[in-house]
Amino acid sequence: MDRLLTVQQVADRLGTGVRFSRRLIEERRITFVKIGRHVRIPESAVEAYVTAHTVEPVVLRPESLRRAA
Repeated sequence: MDRLLTVQQVADRLGTGVRFSRRLIEERRITFVKIGRHVRIPESAVEAYVTAHTVEPVVLRPESLRRAA
């Protein structure tokens, strides 16, 4: 079973503020678990969020291979 993280732990892991983590939860952009009135986020959900929002760098062709317009 995944480790459940607090909102603060998710913010620390993402390098953001708690407010951003809470907004992800409020907008249901990340999976979360409610335990009574407490909210916890599975570790795998944080990893999935980061993977889904990772942008790969663009590989530029060398100048010698570009055509002149």
